[in-house]
Order: sequence, then structure tokens, then C-alpha cells
Amino acid sequence: MKPPERGAARGARGRGAAESWQEDGERANIVPVHPGSAEIRTSCLAAAALAIFALTSLALAQTVDHSRHSFGGAEKWSQVFDDPARDEWQKPDDVIRALKLAPEALVADIGAGTGYFAVRLARAVPKGRVYGVDAEPDMVRYLNQRAQREWLANLIVVAAKPADPSLPAPVDLVILVDTYHHVPDRERYFRELKKGLKPGGRLAIVDFTLDSPVGPPKRARIPADQVKQELARAGYALAEEHGFLPNQYFLVFRPA
Repeated sequence: MKPPERGAARGARGRGAAESWQEDGERANIVPVHPGSAEIRTSCLAAAALAIFALTSLALAQTVDHSRHSFGGAEKWSQVFDDPARDEWQKPDDVIRALKLAPEALVADIGAGTGYFAVRLARAVPKGRVYGVDAEPDMVRYLNQRAQREWLANLIVVAAKPADPSLPAPVDLVILVDTYHHVPDRERYFRELKKGLKPGGRLAIVDFTLDSPVGPPKRARIPADQVKQELARAGYALAEEHGFLPNQYFLVFRPA
């Protein structure tokens, strides 16, 4: 996954990714009706309830464990995950530059989803390879088609299990964007993941801060300090910490 990872009733195109990742339905428009018409009032309340449900359902995509939530309908999710407005706060090009990847690097994007980072990473390592890893079959289908459509022969899509990334080969970098909080039994997972890192390999985690105005509900977020503690217990040491993302922490680890 890969983060996380890794919504709005009107879709991200109409509102921009910042609003699309809101955690609740506060922005739903409910039109008042004349109190004398019970039929109209009932109809309007039903419409409002549907609007709020749609808002909440899309927001939950980044809050629920992959193992318990379906991310089917990848075309729909791509309107949120790949909205150009997301670039303003996700800063994907700055993230990739900060990782200082060699052109021939091998990279695994866990929780790759619709390919927001995987596609950019594949272009950043033209002589290397990127494994776009996801546990949702429809995301795997979508990303495979996208890689073919965009002529990215070095983007290999991997169908994984929620508790097993299933990396085909050792890599120089594993990255999870907005996906860490989806991973079950994290200490065991990342302890096993070390076996998929080449000597000198790194693990990068990007996920939402507690005070971010966008992202999953605060109860689903994992503070950066907790990530550091969990990964220390899994056998990693913090190597770098970048502070340029407005809504997320960006941590880079190496096996201890």
C-alpha cells in the first residue's frame, strides 16, 4: 500500500483535491424549503442525506484499513487521487527530488492506487523499475492499463495481500504515501518488509499530520512520533525528516 496510500459528492474535479480529502460532510449544500410542504421537505431531507453519505463514503477511502474496505471503482477514485489540485499540497515532484533516486533505482510504491506517485516515480528512474503494489484488484487493473496507456514499460504492477507486499525483487526504496495507517499489524509487516530492501535500501513514509485540514478523521491518523516508535521496534532507524509538506510528515528510514 501506499501510503497511507495511499472525496466529495461532486468529485474532485469541481472542488479541488484539498476539499476532496475533507473528513466529513460539512460542505454539503442543503436547500431550505417552505415548512408547509411535508412532501417537499421529506424529499429534500432525503437528498441531503444522500449528499452527506456520498461525501462521507469518499472520505472514508483514506481512513479504513485496506483489508476491510473495498477500493473498487478505480475510475471514480482517480478523479480524487489524481486531481491536479492535489499537487499544491502533495508536492510530488519535490518529494521525488528529496529522495535523490538514481536513474537505475528499483522502487516499490506500496498502496500505489491509481498511480499518482508510481507513474511519476517510473519517469524519474528511466533505467530502473517501479513496482506499483496494491491489494485492491480494481486498482491493480486500472494501474496496469494506465502503465500501458502511458508507455511506462518500467512500471510493474503487483497484486499484493494486505499483510504481504509481495515484492518481486529487492528494491532500493519502498515508499508509502497516505497508506501507513491502512497497514495491519505494522511492526510485523515492516519487519518482514526489510527482507525486500537491498543493502543500503530506504523506507519512506508520507502521511497526514494530526492538524492537517485534509485527510482522514483524526482518530484514524497516526502521529509521526508513533511511526518512529513503531518502526524502531521493527528494526529501522530514522535517516531523514523533511518538513516542506504543509499537511503531511515525510520520514525516511534505513534498517538499523
